[in-house]
Amino acid sequence: MKKLILSLFIASCFTASAQDQDPKAKAILDEVSKTTKQYKTISADVLFTVFGKDKKAVDKPQTWKVQVSGQKFHLEIPGNSIVCDSKTLWNYNKDAKEVTIKNFDPESDEQNPSKIFTMYETGYKFKYDKEEKIGAVACDVIDLYPAVKPEKKKFHTVKIYIDKTKKQIVQMKMMMKDGGTQTYEIKSLQPNLPLADNLFVFDTKGLKSDQISDERD
Repeated sequence: MKKLILSLFIASCFTASAQDQDPKAKAILDEVSKTTKQYKTISADVLFTVFGKDKKAVDKPQTWKVQVSGQKFHLEIPGNSIVCDSKTLWNYNKDAKEVTIKNFDPESDEQNPSKIFTMYETGYKFKYDKEEKIGAVACDVIDLYPAVKPEKKKFHTVKIYIDKTKKQIVQMKMMMKDGGTQTYEIKSLQPNLPLADNLFVFDTKGLKSDQISDERD
């Protein structure tokens, strides 16, 4: 389940050919990319909700906290803290009080949840859908379709909602092949906040050796 949750943030490592792309969608996404790349750091609160085929929430929505600085990130989700200093990845299970340590692979489909802000850049075809309001925010809605091994994906379409004024992603919907939907709503986004280096290192002091699983090479 944790692998599925994290993989939803990550794009594939291949780029769809330019001729397959909708020019209107591409122009908007290029603006979003330009805006995002101006941010040295990002701190965001994300509301994650899973809906079943009946469009009803399967469980209570989860609030996630994502903090990013380059290749470094810190993700807080219910039950887990996931921390990366760009070389080492720590995944701390709060209930079990156990941490798994791995080498960080920036190209991994599962290791870098911060790519929610740039996932559209590689591995997808895209098409402009419509304009729609999210609350009081006027958004452009763009559909993404997996361009690499789509048969292996658990979803068939990703809908991203982009603030027409700020050129920021405000919501993302994963349309699952089983008929359900997984929604990521960015409740707040603060760019360029000063983030301390120790935020991206997990301190194992206080843990016993049998609570630490070091899988690094």
